[in-house]
Amino acid sequence: MSYRTYQKRTAALASAAALAGSAVLMAAPAAQAAVVNVNYQCKTPIGDKSAVSPIDIKGVKSGSGYKLTMSWQKGVSSSPVELGKGAMKPSAVIKLGGADSGTVAMSGPANAAAIPANTPIKISDLSGTYTPKKSGKVTFTAGVLTIKALGTTTTCTPSNSPKPSLTLDVTAASGGSGSSTGGTQSGSDSGGQLPQTGPEDSAIALGTLGGTVLLAGAAGVLWLTRRHQAARR
Repeated sequence: MSYRTYQKRTAALASAAALAGSAVLMAAPAAQAAVVNVNYQCKTPIGDKSAVSPIDIKGVKSGSGYKLTMSWQKGVSSSPVELGKGAMKPSAVIKLGGADSGTVAMSGPANAAAIPANTPIKISDLSGTYTPKKSGKVTFTAGVLTIKALGTTTTCTPSNSPKPSLTLDVTAASGGSGSSTGGTQSGSDSGGQLPQTGPEDSAIALGTLGGTVLLAGAAGVLWLTRRHQAARR
């Protein structure tokens, strides 16, 4: 084999390994998220009220589960009297669909500032933890919102059958698949935005696999180099 032919084969092998690694990384599954308008019908101490608010649900991998954040972009319901700082406490549930079922409890801090009378109540970001019971694509849809204030309870129920705000491709610790029985998962009182969306562990694992492909290509180049040197001797 001529030296020119050897160079061409070596370059082709390195390029194939690099392309294979890139293909593996591009195949990493991404979360599907969308801001969904939810039409809430609220049962309040002073009668029925309705409001539409865009809902955003984010999820980030954390250990064997996911940290979820649920955000309201518009206020819902209102109070005939001013709600002082810390007087209103919200909570909600997220409904699971697809490969898993049940609900995730979401909770958050009380209002950080006073809410004037007869103005839409802005809900603070709520957070909770989801641990997959089954593997596959799981959807997350806004469920019932509960507002407790001044000894009263307001319950707001979605009436427009909203679409999922988030879809994740998850893997259960047991590696199960298919549907599961319903259940409620615990929430967290910590608020605030989470930095990213989607199962980052999957991307890390696939990146490692891509690196393995590249190393395999490098090993092949080294073997060819040694073989060529031996032939020249």
